[in-house]
Amino acid sequence: MTTHHPIAIIGGGLGGLTAARVLHTRGIESVIFEGEPHRDARTQGGMLDIHDYNGQWAVHAAGLMEPFNGIIHQRGEAMRVLDHTGRVYIDETDDGALRRPEVDRGDLRNLLINSLPGDTIRWGHRVAGVHPVSGRPGTHEVRFTNGKTITTDLLIGADGAWSKVRPLLTDARPEYAGVSFIEADLRGGAEKHPLEAAAVGSGMLFAFKDTTGVLGHLETDGTLHTYLGLRCPEDWIDSVDFSDDAAAKRAALGLIEGWDDGLRGLIAKADSGLTPRRIHALPVGIRWERRPGVTLLGDAAHLMSPFAGEGANLAMFDAAELALAIAAHPGDTEAALAAYEAELFPRSEEAASESAQSLDMLFRKGSPQPLVEFFQSVGSHTAVPEVH
Repeated sequence: MTTHHPIAIIGGGLGGLTAARVLHTRGIESVIFEGEPHRDARTQGGMLDIHDYNGQWAVHAAGLMEPFNGIIHQRGEAMRVLDHTGRVYIDETDDGALRRPEVDRGDLRNLLINSLPGDTIRWGHRVAGVHPVSGRPGTHEVRFTNGKTITTDLLIGADGAWSKVRPLLTDARPEYAGVSFIEADLRGGAEKHPLEAAAVGSGMLFAFKDTTGVLGHLETDGTLHTYLGLRCPEDWIDSVDFSDDAAAKRAALGLIEGWDDGLRGLIAKADSGLTPRRIHALPVGIRWERRPGVTLLGDAAHLMSPFAGEGANLAMFDAAELALAIAAHPGDTEAALAAYEAELFPRSEEAASESAQSLDMLFRKGSPQPLVEFFQSVGSHTAVPEVH
């Protein structure tokens, strides 16, 4: 049996949730279809810096600033830049200005979920296929792997890097950006791991030697969340058996041989498994021709590497802008989508370009010196890379 929904949002991440929330506050109902079976199906993980000019603007549009202020990680805007020996180049404390306060991704997601009517999110709906409905311009059918099918007058693709909605608009696909991460968690913080906690500090850490870096942050529960990043071929990850934790640690530690003990300890003592992640990005300046009844937001629209600090912020900003455009053009979806995309394309191109430039600045011979010079020239609270 096929059911019809005037507005269907594919993907229950921060972007999809923000879109539904802003629509709800304007009296416009939508339904989110999310592939995960329930809200606690996996750990959301990581800290996000929510910028005052886009991410916080979206929170305000959603009417959630007061509860948002309650989940801010106090002192989380601190930042340190080190070289591989542990020499400190920048050690900046949180000045309390809340230009980019840190919040736990899971806390922000829960805030958004809890702000929606209980039947807004349909869990366990993984997309199997999407196509236009013949003879009904602007209407699309979505089939799910659970056997259910819907039609919708407005299909919003908020389904991330490997979006199933994106092919309706463009043939562009994410490409490997030349950098891979190895992700790890060290739980217990300063109480159990004082040397490693001292290396990270109370906020964000950047430590580099040429094309290899250790990036990390202190989470609200004291966990030290770490990424070992390196320039490498796309298939390098396949050369390491990450199902064997001991072997994976040996391979990872081999990349940072001779580094400061506190930095190495973030990997050597990790009490989670090591998780490999290739970094992908869509082409800078991606655009598509306006097609009735469908659009994209967040990573589905403009996936970029995490080195402009804009991924989550742009997803939420896109979502709020789209929802407000829909509210501003009642009964005229195409006018709303045209207005939204006219602003979407230039802002995402600017952020994606900045992200690509930051990747090249960080993972290059002589790093961290280029990063130090950048922060000294523009101020260290500007464009902090976002890794989560």
